Amino acid sequence: MCDQVHFEEDLKKYTRRDMGVLATAVGVAFALPLAANAVDVKESDVTIKTADGECDAYFVAPATGAHAAVLVWPDIFGLRPAFRQMGKRLAEQGYSVLVVNPFYRTKHAPTAPNGAQTPIPDVLPLAQTLNATTHTTDAKAFIAWLDGRSEVNKGKKVGTIGYCMGGPMVFRTAAAVPNRVGAVGSFHGGGLVTKAPDSPHLAIPQMKASFLIAVAENDDMREPDVKDVLKADFAKSKLAAEIEVYPAAHGWCPPDTTVYNKDAAEKAWSRMLALFSKALA
Repeated sequence: MCDQVHFEEDLKKYTRRDMGVLATAVGVAFALPLAANAVDVKESDVTIKTADGECDAYFVAPATGAHAAVLVWPDIFGLRPAFRQMGKRLAEQGYSVLVVNPFYRTKHAPTAPNGAQTPIPDVLPLAQTLNATTHTTDAKAFIAWLDGRSEVNKGKKVGTIGYCMGGPMVFRTAAAVPNRVGAVGSFHGGGLVTKAPDSPHLAIPQMKASFLIAVAENDDMREPDVKDVLKADFAKSKLAAEIEVYPAAHGWCPPDTTVYNKDAAEKAWSRMLALFSKALA
């Protein structure tokens, strides 16, 4: 999860790494690279019943056929235009994509009034309403909803990706529905390895997926042992895992963040597609 003190410290170091991109960060959210082989898609706002209420979400899929599904957990700034665009871009690659509002119990999207430019203290209380239990019950509800859609090929495994606080969510999704989740991507995920009895990494033995763990360099500087713990635990469970520290700050992937790093984001995106092409085929 985003740490207020560290996040503000990192802004001073990383914000001006790419002046050309960051000067127009909000606009860039609508100008992500378009693949030459992009397919036509159909998109809609949907409502999903869960154990705790109704979740508002964004669903986008290729205009025809049934395809492997991907569940997207946004960062602490929630479901917003940047994540809708990221979801649509993924659908254009041939996936049926669900981007959820993880804070639906408290507030409908948009939950951050100024997107990723919203001060962390304004959204931190929303993140603090979630826990291992809500992650697990929501994951089961969301994947069950996907499996009920005609746009989803239920003969293929499901992928799930998470950003920032979404890192623990994808781990718990893979553990909650191990027979359905075949590919997991964590991008600058926070809190993957903790000392808590419900630390996400402790659920690795319950999983059956392949993993892509993209670590922010500033997170690695503060917690250099996390990657090693994850490597050892994945190896012990005989799960394939690509774990790499990227030369970018926590939050570098969504194009509306102040620390957005296009080169690193595109590399992470390409590695995710490579994972999906194998694990969700």
